[in-house]
Amino acid sequence: MPHLLPEPGPQRTIAASNFVYTVGSGLYLTAGVLYFTQAVHLPAAQVGLGLGIAGVLSLAVGIAVGHLADRRGAREVYAGTLVVQALATAGFLLADGFWPFVVAVCAATGAKGAGLAARSPIIRHHGGDRPQEFRAYLRAVTNIGISLGAVLAGWAVQVGTHSAYQLMVVGNAVALAASALIVLRLRPVEPAPAADGPRWIALRDRPYLALTLLDGIMAIQFKVLTVAVPLWLIAATTAPHWLISGTMLLNTVVVVTCQMRAGRSIDTPTAGALAYRRAGFAFLLACVLISLTQSIPGWAAATLLLAGVAVHTIGELWHAAAGFEISFALAPPRATGQYLGVFGLGAGLAEAAGPALLISLCITWGRPGWYVVGALFALTGLAAPLAVRRARPHDPAARPQPGAPVAHAGPLGA
Repeated sequence: MPHLLPEPGPQRTIAASNFVYTVGSGLYLTAGVLYFTQAVHLPAAQVGLGLGIAGVLSLAVGIAVGHLADRRGAREVYAGTLVVQALATAGFLLADGFWPFVVAVCAATGAKGAGLAARSPIIRHHGGDRPQEFRAYLRAVTNIGISLGAVLAGWAVQVGTHSAYQLMVVGNAVALAASALIVLRLRPVEPAPAADGPRWIALRDRPYLALTLLDGIMAIQFKVLTVAVPLWLIAATTAPHWLISGTMLLNTVVVVTCQMRAGRSIDTPTAGALAYRRAGFAFLLACVLISLTQSIPGWAAATLLLAGVAVHTIGELWHAAAGFEISFALAPPRATGQYLGVFGLGAGLAEAAGPALLISLCITWGRPGWYVVGALFALTGLAAPLAVRRARPHDPAARPQPGAPVAHAGPLGA
């Protein structure tokens, strides 16, 4: 498996494509909303509504495109989603009103969700005996790329001119197009032969759907550091405001340095279930620590906040590694794209509902809301082992065994 840099070959190509892609993503994630509010001059409420519409419409796209990648070849389908995302992002430059904005952001968001599903068979095919570990490596690369993109976006925000924001959009579109070109350097992933039986098997797999729901609830934790903590720090604590950046830096450094290490021991569905349970209790402890920062001296609030973020990040490592293991190990090789598209529904729902839930509980309600959120994470973690026991494959021919050697005869054999 890759350490600092994979050996020359498919894994290095995938990592390079992912890095270029995430630099562009960092540009948009950091200042995308500001482009539409400051440069296009759309009201913030309209921007929020448009993003919500895009998020809802994109939920089902991943399943359909993941199935298409299984049947038609993952490399071409994934590259196609990147091209569509690049064109839609370039279309932001022409979005001078609400409806053009909605059309462009729906296309970009839908292509992004579809790309995550279409990429899964590529990761499985080229990821070696343990594609879950390679997926963890890509998550570390993602954090580096997004951090670099965020720095570049900070320049655009600091300058604040219409041209600077437009340059940021162009940079994102160019990064997406470049990522597509890099992907096309990979060998084609031949499609798997169609199997007898229902086409949408992932939607009929109730245990897998239950795990998707549990992972979606747990995925709300990703919004804790980006939504709840910044708002809480400003509204309820006397900690210095620069800690908003400090907490994100701490989280990024830990994820980049520790994600692969955290996932090495999580190599079976049972280990993944136990990692979910540990993550749930880590999030509970983190929520308690963060809630205690209210109405105490600034230095004490800063200390507790950093401790809470550190504990939360450890839980994030376990949660991410558990998701990688569960989603791949319980997905049939012939339907990896479809299954991972379904699994992505949980994260999509968390993306759509998480900010409003955290704001209403943690910010509006205050300290008791943090306890409720932490308890929600802990209970979800406790439910995971039971759900995994029900979802574990009973037919070795139907689903891959964790850690089994990869067969390269089919498109999803890795």
